[in-house]
Amino acid sequence: MKMLIAIIKPFKLDAVREALADIGVQGMTVTEVRGFGRQKGHTELYRGAEYTVDLLPKIKIEVAVAPDMADKAVDAILKAAKTGQIGDGKIFIYDLDQTVRIRTGESGVEAV
Repeated sequence: MKMLIAIIKPFKLDAVREALADIGVQGMTVTEVRGFGRQKGHTELYRGAEYTVDLLPKIKIEVAVAPDMADKAVDAILKAAKTGQIGDGKIFIYDLDQTVRIRTGESGVEAV
C-alpha cells in the first residue's frame, strides 16, 4: 500500500478530485492547510497598510492506494494540479504498512 500526500493550490481541488476519480481512486481526505515553500509568502495592501502574508492557503489531499495504482495516481495529480507557476505544490509518497476497515475488519488492499 502507498500513501500519497499532495499539497496543492486550493482552486485545483476539483480538477485533482476528478482526475483521481477517473483512474478509479475511491476515497480521499482533504484538509485546508497553510504553509510556504520557496514562495516565502508575499506582501499585500489592505486599507492603506502593507502587511506580509507568510503562510499561504493550500489544500492537503491524502490518498491510500494499492502499489500498482501509485504511479497512475501521481501522474493524475501532476497533470491536474500543474499551473506552471511557483507554488504548485508537492506530492509525498509513503509506504503504508497496514490498512484496516473498521466496519468489516478487512485489511490490506481490500480495506481501501
